[in-house]
Amino acid sequence: MENETPESGNENNEAATEGQASPQYAPDELNKGQKAAGGERSDVNLDLVLDIPVEVSLRVGSTDISIRDLVSLVEGSVVALDQDAGEPMDVLVNGTLIAHGEIVIVDDQYGVRLTDVVSPADRIEQLH
Repeated sequence: MENETPESGNENNEAATEGQASPQYAPDELNKGQKAAGGERSDVNLDLVLDIPVEVSLRVGSTDISIRDLVSLVEGSVVALDQDAGEPMDVLVNGTLIAHGEIVIVDDQYGVRLTDVVSPADRIEQLH
């Protein structure tokens, strides 16, 4: 295989490749299998990863409170969050922001309607 692990046993990939940058792919290159940024042909098969489960979560807001206030919370306590009620929520996939949306109810369950999707280039940028 072309991408074999170096025989040195070094687990740090960056140190093992010293100065050799890993190929970077633009989203359209992943979909079409075009030439990669380094001039090599990218043989990326997205079918291999399409069935991998990921965690999708909705961030409603957050706040900082002291431990004193945290341990004094009881049933019925209200914790104010830093996000206004009318603002779109953050939609995260495995902790990475991918979109903004609003909460909706679908068949007696909560859902999210995406109102703004983060561009593929910005999503890739967040991974670094």
